[in-house]
Amino acid sequence: MVAKEAGKEPWRYSASGISIALRVTPRGGRDDIDGIEQLADGRSVLKVRVRAIADGGEANKAVLVLLAKSLGVPKASVRLLSGATSRLKQIAVDGDPARLGEALRQLVRAKAADAKSTD
Repeated sequence: MVAKEAGKEPWRYSASGISIALRVTPRGGRDDIDGIEQLADGRSVLKVRVRAIADGGEANKAVLVLLAKSLGVPKASVRLLSGATSRLKQIAVDGDPARLGEALRQLVRAKAADAKSTD
């Protein structure tokens, strides 16, 4: 199920940037952000898939690189807060919170538009 309401964004703002709740699919065939999903418990997560395997932190590294590239920030600005061995992760991104939030909204909108055009 894809969350459509703005209040269901899986990121939170702070003075130094944002934190993002993710659900990661390792060995997902490609490195990509797949949109927003609402979990059974009502939480929203950003769906991310990476080609890397979940061994030795390879998938975590790939997630950090993908988010840095997608948001236009240095890799050093993106770090894992929690979930190192789980598919559900919390990631922090340092930078202008308003700009980062808008960049995430644009990524999610673009993914939703792509999904509609292939229907």
